[in-house]
Amino acid sequence: MSYQALYRTWRPRTFADVAGQSHITRTLQNAIVQQKFSHAYLFSGPRGTGKTSAAKIFAKTINCERAPVKEPCNECASCRGIQDGSISDIIEMDAASNTSVDDIREIRDKVKYASSSVPYKVYIIDEVHMISVSAFNALLKTLEEPPKHVVFILATTEPHKIPLTIISRCQRFDFKPISNQAIVDRMKTIIGAEGISVSQEALDTVALAAEGGMRDALSILDQAISYSEDSVELNDVLAVTGGVSQQILTNIVQAMHDKDVQQALKWLDDLIQRGKDPGRFVYDLIYFLRDLLLYKSAPSLEGILERAMIDEGFKNLAENVPIEWIQEAIMQLNQCQQEIKWTNSPKVFIEIAILTITNRYNGKNEAASAVDSEAVIQLTHKLEQLEKELKALKEAPAATSQPARTEQRRPSPRQSKNSYKIPYEKIRNVLQEAEKPALKQVQSDWAKFLSALKATSAPAHATIQDSKPAAASDQALVVAFKYEIHCSLFLDNRETVESVLAKAVGKNLTIIPIPDNNWQELRNEYVNKQEQPTNMQESEQADPFIEEARKLVGDDLLEIRD
Repeated sequence: MSYQALYRTWRPRTFADVAGQSHITRTLQNAIVQQKFSHAYLFSGPRGTGKTSAAKIFAKTINCERAPVKEPCNECASCRGIQDGSISDIIEMDAASNTSVDDIREIRDKVKYASSSVPYKVYIIDEVHMISVSAFNALLKTLEEPPKHVVFILATTEPHKIPLTIISRCQRFDFKPISNQAIVDRMKTIIGAEGISVSQEALDTVALAAEGGMRDALSILDQAISYSEDSVELNDVLAVTGGVSQQILTNIVQAMHDKDVQQALKWLDDLIQRGKDPGRFVYDLIYFLRDLLLYKSAPSLEGILERAMIDEGFKNLAENVPIEWIQEAIMQLNQCQQEIKWTNSPKVFIEIAILTITNRYNGKNEAASAVDSEAVIQLTHKLEQLEKELKALKEAPAATSQPARTEQRRPSPRQSKNSYKIPYEKIRNVLQEAEKPALKQVQSDWAKFLSALKATSAPAHATIQDSKPAAASDQALVVAFKYEIHCSLFLDNRETVESVLAKAVGKNLTIIPIPDNNWQELRNEYVNKQEQPTNMQESEQADPFIEEARKLVGDDLLEIRD
């Protein structure tokens, strides 16, 4: 196999090639030129940021035949031997597979011997945090006072796992994630040398997907080159990374801001159907909104935008969407990003987030109007109740306000203007005609029904999977949903769900959704009503005066008061 991956072919050979770490390379170069470099270094930082590359360049530079120099010449025998690994005095170890005390003792025994072909013997130990505690203890003394011809360079992605006794014996350099601009600049150098055509949008998207790692960026670029035809375009990178184009992100944000729920959910469903990663979509949308917020707050900061390109659609969004709306959307999506990590149904949480963003924030004036409207409704309701109580007191001063209290016990949950309106009367009618055998039949076929629905329509299945049949008659089925938002989502898929249910249970049933909390209240009310006449009849029969009155005037004219 003659082909070599880009990240291997273009591994840095000089300090100038190490992208985005000038605060480290400059310090090391000055120490080498002044002959003041240390006997032990600790290089820590995220993957693919140049730790082992810098260690190898350091080893070449201090052993270069033209030393002291700031950069290795890469032409002398020492530089070429270290580069191709033929010089045995530069020892590279993978601590993940050399974790035992015996491995460290071998280093300790050999470290006293002078180097054979270069001035300095260099031990580069990668992923050093994998070494066992006893192995670290065996290394302590050697690391503190090695011979003058030995330099230790420890590299790790998890410095917090290294004992403080080891860290205190080293000069520590923290490699930071490489900026997107530095990654793009390095890739431009590489594709220019390789003669590959890559668009600027594709390079920016690769840099964002790499999340600060140069090695990851070159691996993604390698994949995109293999996927593309003549030149690498934005769509090629999106296909490889599973990312979402800015046009689609613009359309979804615009639909949410315009309160066009149907269009926003349609865009989301289309993305999922085309195999896009839901987690990646939320990640891209958060960064897009972040760039929109920065651009709207300070248009002069165009250079620090990470996800967005300043096109006409982006400018229109910046003009129309308020800052408060963007902040609210970012918070909702951040919460959604945490929730989808622990679920097998990420699409449901993304749909809920989109609905919440679309309906929750309506601008200051609209929000104030909604609050005022709700306050007026509440005050009107209280005024009506007070008038009824006052009228009852005037007509029967000795009577209590029991009817009013009975009316208050009925479930009358407050509903916002965007919430699902529960059809209480329809559900009460079903309860009057409900039969246990009908409910048991639906319950026995419920698992089969859900399985058939999932195969027929995944979006419809997502709306009803967290629900349960609560009551059933010959013509209708009351279904209790875990969340109120799922009731609204169900209505968009009602025909599909009811047709699949009819095939599963063998008859047509009209599904009436209700949130689980409201169902419990309504059920308790119904049970209490069923028991109340029996209790009243027993108390009336126990009272001889009531029996005598019933004989005189009959039940129709009899009115009983406490």
